[in-house]
Amino acid sequence: MCAKKKQEMIYDHDEWLEPYKEVIDRRNKMILEMKDRLSVDGSLSKGINNHMYYGLHHDARGNWVFREWAPNATKIYLIGEFNNWKRTEAYALKPIGGGNWEITLPSMFLDHGTLYKLYVEWKGGGAERIPAYVTRAVQDPHTKTFCAQVWDPVKPYEWRNPKPGKRPHPLIYECHIGMATEEERVGTFEEFRLNVLPKVADLGYDTIQIMALQEHPYYGSFGYQVSNFFALSSRFGTPEEFKALVDDAHGLGIAVVMDIVHSHSVDNEAEGLGLFDGKETLYFYDGWQGHHPAWGSRCFDYGKDETKYFLLSNCKYWMEEYNLDGFRFDGVTSMLYWDHGLEKDFVGYENYFNQGVDPNAITYLALANILIHEIDKNAFTIAEDVSGMAGLAAPIEMGGVGFDFRMSM
Repeated sequence: MCAKKKQEMIYDHDEWLEPYKEVIDRRNKMILEMKDRLSVDGSLSKGINNHMYYGLHHDARGNWVFREWAPNATKIYLIGEFNNWKRTEAYALKPIGGGNWEITLPSMFLDHGTLYKLYVEWKGGGAERIPAYVTRAVQDPHTKTFCAQVWDPVKPYEWRNPKPGKRPHPLIYECHIGMATEEERVGTFEEFRLNVLPKVADLGYDTIQIMALQEHPYYGSFGYQVSNFFALSSRFGTPEEFKALVDDAHGLGIAVVMDIVHSHSVDNEAEGLGLFDGKETLYFYDGWQGHHPAWGSRCFDYGKDETKYFLLSNCKYWMEEYNLDGFRFDGVTSMLYWDHGLEKDFVGYENYFNQGVDPNAITYLALANILIHEIDKNAFTIAEDVSGMAGLAAPIEMGGVGFDFRMSM
C-alpha cells in the first residue's frame, strides 16, 4: 500500500518562510475549519445565501416578504410612498428571533419602482434607515437623499452570451462608467456599452475591470466609500442596462471583473450601515479597530459570523445576479493589518506573520476565494495589496489565501 503523499506548502518552496511555518499552518487550519463550519453538504456556496433571505422578496404565494437583521432594535416600521412615509402598525415588522424582523404584504401593496425605507427604533432613539441587503437605491435629485426602491421588472433579463472562460493572463482595461465620456457629466451603462466597449475590444483587451458599481453616496469617492453593498449604483442606469453591458462584453470575448469593496464601509447613517440599529458594532469591530483613521470609515468585524455571511453573500449575489467573471478586491492591505499598513515599510517577512495581522481578515478573504471559485471554476480574483504579503496569491491547500493575482499598487 502506497503512503499518502504529503501536501506541499508554501514554506516548502521558500526557505525564507520556514521560520513562520507554525503561523502559516495555524492560519490554514483556521480557514479550513471555518469553511467546514459554514458549509452545507460540503459546499460553502450552499451555506451562503443571506441575500435570498434578507431584504425584499416574493414568497411562494407571490406575496412580498421583507426581513432585516437588527438585534438592538425595539421596533421597525416599513415606510414609503405606499403609506405616505408614516409609521403605522399595519407596516410594523415582527421580531422572529435571533435579532431578525419580518413583515409579509400582499403583492399589490408594493409596485415596481416604489420608494421605501425602514424606520428603526432602539432604546433611546430611532431614525430612518435603508435596508442592509437592499439591491436598488436611488438618489433624489433635489434633496440628494437616498431611498430604497422596489425593483421587480415584469420581464427578467435573458442572457444571450456564454462567459468567455478562463483568463490565465488577463489583459485588463480598468474603467469607471461615469468617467467614460468626454462630456462633463456622469456617463451611463448604455453609453459605455455602445461607445466604449467596441473600442476596448478593438484594442485587444480581454478583460474589463469596472470601478464604482456598488452604491455610494459621494460620487467623488470613485466608488470606494460604499453605503449599499448589494445595490448597483443607480446613477449609471438600471440593473438591466448593466446586464446588457456584461452580456455584450461576453459576446466580444471580454471577461468582466468588478472592483468589490469589502475593506470598509462608509460611516454614513442615513445611507449606510452606521448605527443601523443604534449600535456601533452591528457589522463592525468595537473601539479603535472599528474606525479607519485615514478614510473616516467603518471597519468590518471579519470574525463575526453575521459579517462573514453578509460579505460572502455579497460575493455570491454579484456573481450570480450579474454573471460576473471575478473580482478585484479593493484595499486588501487595509484589511490584513490592524494598522492598515499606514506609514509602514514592508521590508521583511516578519511583517506578514506577527500580531499586527488580523487573522479574521485572512480567513474571510480565503473563504471568499473558495466561494467564488466554487461558484465558477473559471472565475478569477485579484488582491489589491501594497504590502506584498507572502502567500496571498498562493493556493489555500498550500497555506495561501487563494487569490489568482496580486495587484501591486
